[in-house]
Amino acid sequence: MVTSIATPTRVTAERIVTWLGENNYSYFVDSDGDIGGLWDNRLFHFLLLGDGSAFQIRGQWNRFPGMDHLTEILDFINEWNMDRIWPKGFVRVRDDGSVVVCADVTVTTNSGLTQAQLDLQLRCGLATAAAMFDAL
Repeated sequence: MVTSIATPTRVTAERIVTWLGENNYSYFVDSDGDIGGLWDNRLFHFLLLGDGSAFQIRGQWNRFPGMDHLTEILDFINEWNMDRIWPKGFVRVRDDGSVVVCADVTVTTNSGLTQAQLDLQLRCGLATAAAMFDAL
């Protein structure tokens, strides 16, 4: 039995938008051409990095705790990153002292991705970030 192997092709904004549409997800394209959307009131962006050699799904937690929670959030993120491959969690502190928690899944796409690989990466990025935010 011979199985068909799809050819990896370059990941483009058009492929991402097509996937979002085929899966009935609402999304936007901002003035910089970045693609984003809300999942469970959490902001996600789908970013092509550099010359398109990497693809990233980045989510942002929908809560903005103050600095008084920074230590416990950093402890959680450090433990998460030690125990799991995806997503990578990280924290930024805004000028106003609020804590922004983000998660991302980044893959190298130098050789392109098949449609099945792109589907897997998009689902992985959304699901694993949601799991991290839920656990937090």
